[in-house]
Amino acid sequence: MALFSIGEVEKITGVKAHILRYWEEVVPSITPQKDIGGRRTYSIREVQIIMRLKYLIQKKKFSIEGARNQIIAEIDKPEEVVGMLQQINEIRSELLYMFKAVQNTKK
Repeated sequence: MALFSIGEVEKITGVKAHILRYWEEVVPSITPQKDIGGRRTYSIREVQIIMRLKYLIQKKKFSIEGARNQIIAEIDKPEEVVGMLQQINEIRSELLYMFKAVQNTKK
């Protein structure tokens, strides 16, 4: 299982380390393990939750409390989330296909 340091998560998500530490206190699903030296290590699932939280706050304009409640609701209903993820992956595949088609016509 891949684990990421707080610095790596900061680069991946674009969320500053001090905000990540704050979100740990607010969102129960973000609970990075700490190694012997006290350094945080985040799982892929936690990185996904951070990305979702960032999306809800920045793009959908949720408050931190509202975003937290939304994430908790999504975790309580995993079958709905899986369905949404499948739809997102299908849309992504279609967009990638269209992008490649456009790139091939430019050659």
